[in-house]
This record gives sequence, C-alpha cells and structure tokens, in this order.
Amino acid sequence: MATQSHHDKVDQQFGSQASAYLTSAVHAFGRDLERLGDRLTAFSHAKLLDLGCGAGHASFIAAAHVKDVVAYDLSDQMLAVVNEAAQTRGISNLTTQQGYAEVLPFDDGSFDVVISRYSAHHWHDVGKALREVRRILKPGGTAIFMDVMSPGHPVLDIWLQTVEALRDTSHVRNYSSGEWLSLFNEAGLSTQNLLCDRLSLEFTSWIARMRTPPVLANAIRAYQQSASDEVQRYFELGEEGSFTSDIVMLEAKKV
Repeated sequence: MATQSHHDKVDQQFGSQASAYLTSAVHAFGRDLERLGDRLTAFSHAKLLDLGCGAGHASFIAAAHVKDVVAYDLSDQMLAVVNEAAQTRGISNLTTQQGYAEVLPFDDGSFDVVISRYSAHHWHDVGKALREVRRILKPGGTAIFMDVMSPGHPVLDIWLQTVEALRDTSHVRNYSSGEWLSLFNEAGLSTQNLLCDRLSLEFTSWIARMRTPPVLANAIRAYQQSASDEVQRYFELGEEGSFTSDIVMLEAKKV
C-alpha cells in the first residue's frame, strides 16, 4: 500500500478545492487584509514572499503596494488559480513558485518582506519554516503572519483543535499567542507587534470548502452540541453550527 506524507495530504486537500478558496468570502475579505494593505504601503520598493499563498488573496493585496511578489504554495493547483486570477486582474508584478514552507528554494537575504495568511496551521514544522523565513529575509527584513489562534486555555484549545482536525485532516495546530511569540523568538525573529481579533465562520460554507465527509461533519455537529457552556459562550456557537474563532496578526523583524 502506498504511503502518504503530511505534505501529500495537504496538497490533496487543497489542490482539489483551489477555486473554492478563490471565491471564499472568509479568505477574500477581512479586517486583517485591510490592515495588511495599510502596513505594506511602507514597502513600495520591496520584494515580498507570500508563504502558503493559497488562492492568492494576500498576494493580490501585496502586489498593489510592493515592487515584486512571489506567491509560494505547496499546491500546483492553487498556484494555477493564482496565476489565472492575477492575469484576469491585470497584476503584472506577481510570479508563483511551488514548494514546502520548511525548505524554501531561495538564496539567503532574497526578500524584504515575508507574509503568510491562514496557512501556518497546516505546516508540518512551523519552527523550521520560521528559521527558513529568517534565512531568506534581508537584515532588518519584516515578517507578517496572520492565522487562526488558539485561545490557549486547555479546555478551549482542545475543542478548537478537535473541530479543526475533524473538518480538515491536513490540520496540524492553531497556536496560541504565547506559542507564536516563542516560535518567532526561537527562530531569531523579534516580534514588534501582535494584534488579536475575532473571525466568524459560517458552518455550511466552512465544511463545503474542504468537502468534509458527512460522517465527519456530523461528528463536528455532535461535538458542538455536547460542548460545555464555557465553550459555547467563548466560541459563540450558533444553533446551525457556525462559530467564532480568534485570529492573530504578528509582525517581526530579522535580528
């Protein structure tokens, strides 16, 4: 029987759903994208890497503000969607490249800025990926990461990780703010700013994006319905299954 690595699983999960991510409202819009665009106005001459670009929403925002963008992802099918969308939108300063987050095919000091949005919770080894980010950044370069965040409290953490893993078998972990700070620090990236927010997730579209099998979707609903009052309040669980997660935006410098 053929074996399947975690990277294979990620490619399989997301490649088949690339177009769905391009049209996903959760991914195409958001206060974090607005903040990213505002921040990148200070980098008009920069070369930027979007690490784990998915359908390219952060890449498209970046391309409007910086000199050059490399949209980088494990999935060739995602990158094909990014290329087609960039051409349709008349974006000429964006190129794509395929590969792993943990092994970046770029020379030391190649980029002024590295960004990542809603990708790191799928990575096999975030610490290794961040050390690669530091390597390819120029001295004083900037990393900006955005992702769903664990609340940190064990009861709330295990609930979130469980529903995420049931919905998407390529999920690894949503990290808490403290874990993110430690990961950045250990990689030699000095955190300059950390901003937390909330993200509402509509259940039907959340499940549909990953084509979660009915048996697992039903397991999520049963798990939600058995949740404690504390969990229901924190995640603002709705009767139809929708809920609210924490998200984080971190900015760090190469030291």
